[in-house]
Amino acid sequence: MSLNAFQKMSVVGVEDGSFQKGIVEKALLAAVLLEGLKIKKVKITKICVDGLDATEKLSRILNKWKFDAVMLAGVSFAGFNIIDPTAIYRKSKRPIVVISRTKPDNKAVKRALQRHFEDWVDRWGVFEKLGEIHETTTLSAQSPVYFEVIGAKAKWAAKFIKAFSVCGRIPEPVRIARLIARGLS
Repeated sequence: MSLNAFQKMSVVGVEDGSFQKGIVEKALLAAVLLEGLKIKKVKITKICVDGLDATEKLSRILNKWKFDAVMLAGVSFAGFNIIDPTAIYRKSKRPIVVISRTKPDNKAVKRALQRHFEDWVDRWGVFEKLGEIHETTTLSAQSPVYFEVIGAKAKWAAKFIKAFSVCGRIPEPVRIARLIARGLS
């Protein structure tokens, strides 16, 4: 698939807004539907800081939209409110690509979950299901981005990420969702 072919896809980007832990109970979660590089729909919802409602709330948004793939800015939103990419994939039957600006440190994540959550085993289970962490360089002379993929091959996901990285190293669906969520927070 050529880079131009990828840019004709409908893609949902997901990112959370800023929040002050211990001060606010909820944070914004932005989902942006792009057709190619054009914004078609935006949905903002609130999720509980360190809660367990992010997967359900994203699923509700996605049930109303037609799309070809989803890009998540990680799996932890509003602290440790985990979106389960495997559950999203099972419902949507569309590839899920989890993007990270820095290489995930899952050992540190596991320690934090163990330290702060009685249900840490359930939350950690989402990370265990993700599989291998891959990296790709989106723009020359830029640091790589890291990704995990569900429902597609890593080679496909790397091309997909590159096709949508036109204004920087972070793909547009996630970058736009971040701008909206942080701008409204």
